[in-house]
Amino acid sequence: MLKVIKDRMIMLVFVVFGVSLITFLISNVIPGDPARMIVGQRASQETYQSIREQLGLNDPLIIQYFNYVKGLFTGDLGTSIRTQQPVLEDILSYLPATLELIIIAFMIAIFFGMIIGVFTGIYNNTMIDYIGRIFSISGVSTPIFLSGLIVIIIFYGQLDWLPSSGRLDLTMARPPTVTGFYTVDSLMVGNLETFRNAVSHIFLPALILSYVLLSTVTRQVRSSMIDVLNKEYIRTANANGLSKWTVNVRYALRNSLIPTITVIGVSFGSLLGGAVVTEIVFNWPGMGKYVVDSIGSLDFPAIMGFTIVIAIGYVLINLIVDLLYIFLDPQIRE
Repeated sequence: MLKVIKDRMIMLVFVVFGVSLITFLISNVIPGDPARMIVGQRASQETYQSIREQLGLNDPLIIQYFNYVKGLFTGDLGTSIRTQQPVLEDILSYLPATLELIIIAFMIAIFFGMIIGVFTGIYNNTMIDYIGRIFSISGVSTPIFLSGLIVIIIFYGQLDWLPSSGRLDLTMARPPTVTGFYTVDSLMVGNLETFRNAVSHIFLPALILSYVLLSTVTRQVRSSMIDVLNKEYIRTANANGLSKWTVNVRYALRNSLIPTITVIGVSFGSLLGGAVVTEIVFNWPGMGKYVVDSIGSLDFPAIMGFTIVIAIGYVLINLIVDLLYIFLDPQIRE
């Protein structure tokens, strides 16, 4: 296990290096002048040149990149052109909203994806299986922005059951910041009214964000269950009179989790990418909305910082997947 962690940490260094190099080169190829964005079009030439000097834009590209990488190892992601704040501080302020949304969406996707996948696998080629397949195909093929707009029209515009944007009502006081998750923080202080309000706001975006991953999990679990249920040891277990619950859950489901975890780990990126679109549709104040606003302002330090954080997240997710392999499969552990 320690070897796996060490290998992933080494990989993290190379991933961050590669991502930082690519994003740095792209940011310098795209037309746009960060210094001009800061001072405006009417600023004097002296002021403009002074800002370029402060930002190090007059240095050769290799020097600029070296200074940027050196800052990365000290936690310095640069200063946002749009907010004039350190990018790391901006990301940390928006990160809890995105993590709360992604984690709740992930839990919804795994819970219901496993259940639907198991039942469609057990009842293969029945009406249950057909309904499950239609449901999963719809989730993969429907764009997030379209499904998001549909549920807003229905649950907010027509039924007026749930809010369409934000994390809390404007009249609702924010809970004391402990984790940054409004649902958790409100429960920690016993504020049930704020908790209910936070849940009502996060329900629709989390549901829409989870749909793509839920569909992927459903299809993978179904396929794995069908494959495992045809194995010889499953037939032997059935012949020995073991209960269906024991055979289907203890043996079939557990042995189908290895390929499923692989798909879940890889598909987790769909949540990170889908969070950007979801946050725009539902006006969710997270990292996705932050980076889209930064793109509109040609805020290259913020865009690069966001990309670095996402890259680190991918490596850590792969590390968790590898550790789950070791936990679930004794052969891999040995």
